[in-house]
Amino acid sequence: MTKLFMKEPMFHIVKRDSLVWWKSWGVRLIAVLVALIVCGLITLSVTGLNPIKVYQSMILGSFGTTRKIWSLLQGVAMLLCVSLAVTPAFKMKFWNLGAEGQVLIGGLATAACMIFLGDKLSTPLLLLVMVVCSVLASIIWAVIPAYFKARWNVNETLFTLMMNYIAIQIVSYFTLEWSLPKGSGTPRPLEMGQLPILFGKQYLLNIIIVAVLTLIMYIYLKKSKHGYEITVVGESLNTANYIGIDYKKVVLRTLALSGAICGIAGLLLVAGTDHSLKADTAGGRGFTAIMVSWLAKFNPIFMILTSFLIVFMENGATKISEQFSLNASYADIITGIIIFFIIGSEFFLNYQIKRTKSKGENK
Repeated sequence: MTKLFMKEPMFHIVKRDSLVWWKSWGVRLIAVLVALIVCGLITLSVTGLNPIKVYQSMILGSFGTTRKIWSLLQGVAMLLCVSLAVTPAFKMKFWNLGAEGQVLIGGLATAACMIFLGDKLSTPLLLLVMVVCSVLASIIWAVIPAYFKARWNVNETLFTLMMNYIAIQIVSYFTLEWSLPKGSGTPRPLEMGQLPILFGKQYLLNIIIVAVLTLIMYIYLKKSKHGYEITVVGESLNTANYIGIDYKKVVLRTLALSGAICGIAGLLLVAGTDHSLKADTAGGRGFTAIMVSWLAKFNPIFMILTSFLIVFMENGATKISEQFSLNASYADIITGIIIFFIIGSEFFLNYQIKRTKSKGENK
């Protein structure tokens, strides 16, 4: 009989032990540097522009003026805020793709308070009512899919994604209803109830609030009993059930927390940044936040770095388009390549390629 032999591959992939944080971030830094080299070669071959000047333009897009620096910090703060909201759910392996809608619903509640109660309440009381309403509205919006998941095991990915589009249409309707003149579609300026400006810096209060939330979330996930339960549920539902963790309670509680933070994000965007409500108030942050949280391994402190990287590249891409008269698509290509390399570096953080030993070497 003819024997069939299967030739072993020369290399094989094995799971890597966890790396210390400085090594993992070193790998990501190398990935960014390689991505910049690739982008530079593409830029030189396609446009003929000096890649160094292009990268200088990216830096100026974020740090060129004091105003741009504050805009960068504001962008980082708001993206970080939404990222903090999705992190507990993702750490629990509840795939909440509905942060975009939850932020919009919180912003809608804030705008309603500013429009209908702005001239009826004192400023401190109005701000308190705005916080309570925006947080409660977003909690309700987040808990709806959580309840269906906990009660009937409904797919949370599709459910939360669907609710984004419902929220967008609701906000679009009220934006049109509240527009001035009515029906024009021009977003109504919200003058009553704007968040106070600290030390002459418009975005400083937003940044401080998000910084405090980041610290609280880090302590909550790393040091609290609730954070421990989230980790256990995410790692093994069987283990959670065995040690007596109530899965349904954890799901509802965690999504309520996510919704509350999204409500705060909606409040900050409407009352502290835009001073108006639009269907794109969230600006896609609900989806970008997923990548920010995942790249940081659900660590709120590291999410500061990933949020900064994403916002820096977005601002830099805009500057490239303006300075070199390139369309926005080219700037998006550059950003996409860099993000692709960062995501690809995660493979080398979790796995390593080893050469398969021959039979003689195994002896």
